[in-house]
Amino acid sequence: MKLFGRSKSKDTETKQSETQPDATETSVVPKEEEAKANRVSDQPNAAPPDAEKDDVLDEEVASSHDQDLKSEDNAPDSVEEPQEAEIGSPSRRHVFSATAAPKTIEETDLSEAFLINLTCKIMNAGGTMTPAEIADVIKLPKLICRQLIKQMTSLSLIEAQGLESADIKSDVRYVLTDLGKKWASDAMMVSQYIGPAPVTLQAFSEHIRSQSIRNEEIHRNELDEALAHLVIPDILKAQLGPAVNSARSMLLYGEPGNGKTSLAEALGESFLDYVSFPYAILVGQQIIRFYDETLHETVEPPEDHRRTDARWVLCRRPVVLAGGELTLDMLDLRFDQMARFYEAPMHLKALGGIFVLDDFGRQAEKPQAYLNRWIVPLEKGFDILSLHTGKKFSVPFDQLVVFSSNLEPEELGDDAALRRIYFKIHVPSPTKQDYFKIFHDVTDNMEMEWKQDVMEEFFKRKYEEAGYVTSGAHPGFLVNHIRAACRYLESTPELSLDLLELAWRNVAASHRRDVS
Repeated sequence: MKLFGRSKSKDTETKQSETQPDATETSVVPKEEEAKANRVSDQPNAAPPDAEKDDVLDEEVASSHDQDLKSEDNAPDSVEEPQEAEIGSPSRRHVFSATAAPKTIEETDLSEAFLINLTCKIMNAGGTMTPAEIADVIKLPKLICRQLIKQMTSLSLIEAQGLESADIKSDVRYVLTDLGKKWASDAMMVSQYIGPAPVTLQAFSEHIRSQSIRNEEIHRNELDEALAHLVIPDILKAQLGPAVNSARSMLLYGEPGNGKTSLAEALGESFLDYVSFPYAILVGQQIIRFYDETLHETVEPPEDHRRTDARWVLCRRPVVLAGGELTLDMLDLRFDQMARFYEAPMHLKALGGIFVLDDFGRQAEKPQAYLNRWIVPLEKGFDILSLHTGKKFSVPFDQLVVFSSNLEPEELGDDAALRRIYFKIHVPSPTKQDYFKIFHDVTDNMEMEWKQDVMEEFFKRKYEEAGYVTSGAHPGFLVNHIRAACRYLESTPELSLDLLELAWRNVAASHRRDVS
């Protein structure tokens, strides 16, 4: 399969790899307890409270500042509640965008000192920069960047370098002073993170709960469309529909090669909603990088959602796949000792979407260990993570966890652990009719003539008389071997018993199954 193999009607691409709450209980995530630092003295190189400030920015800066105030004051606010996209999307789609862009430093929920440190690091890396260029990196409105520049000028951290161009309305360029470079160097000792300003843990948790996967309602036609490129029996679709809508965990098990992984990934195509994720999260004074361009598929926001906080990225609900390489420590925050900031674990990046644990049972640790790790998240709807400082905090555990395994359920864990996996769905080997359909589609895609009589004889010899179990992976595997053999023989690829027998020699050693 690409379950049981791909049909010729659709050839979707799979997402790159990298679970889900119990719907009966409401997740409770405590608010951030630490107070934010409000004085520059809380950060490295803080100036004394009575430091003398420069009078004002130059006239061009003041004028631009006023223009920013007028334009951004008139910007429409976005709402955190689900909003239907009006253009180019299904009528049932909801867009969970972030709140309106902040207009002041206070509205960012970050301290002025933190933002000045981050701006110093950005300018240290970028050299001479305009407020617009700083805004593009820090993902805050230019108005706020001008507020920071005014404060940094008063602290003698930066100095103006003239206009960007001959146009009197162009931006003023700024560069760090020697004091500013020292400030940036000290800030880099704390954390080498340079990028978009983070959001607070409280804002993150509240927004993730607001765009919960439980809000997504999958109907039959949407699931049919998502699975259109797969050859699967109707009874399997009847089982998958309720499982996806439940927002609970599921186990897909059965013989290898029958498309369990392709099926799990395809389920993500049935989701309609757009959700938002932050570039980074601030917990205490520690930064956790969250947005991952290799996992999160961005989408263009509708017109009425374009004035939102740029620290959030609008995406499709993610599908993150992890396989046999997954270890238990990969489910915790990863702290980079050199860079001094964190990377969010895989399953956290799958919030609001699907986390697929492929080849479950083939990881280094026993399957029971992974189930034990997720007992509380699957039951309570939140996970507990720890910083290297010892601080523990909770985050929502809001995703559909899909375990995909070639083992039987009883081989994966005890009854108590398996009880946390709400749906257990057997993915059967294809019937003769489905096997022929997959094979026919493969030959069509390869522009090879389909020969019913040859395939009838081949199926009889290998699957009926020799007792091999059908697999959705066999057709593509056999055809590819036939094409390789024909290139060597300098002949036109065709379905013949001799070529099928030659190709089968590569299948039999590792794919033999006894049906008795």
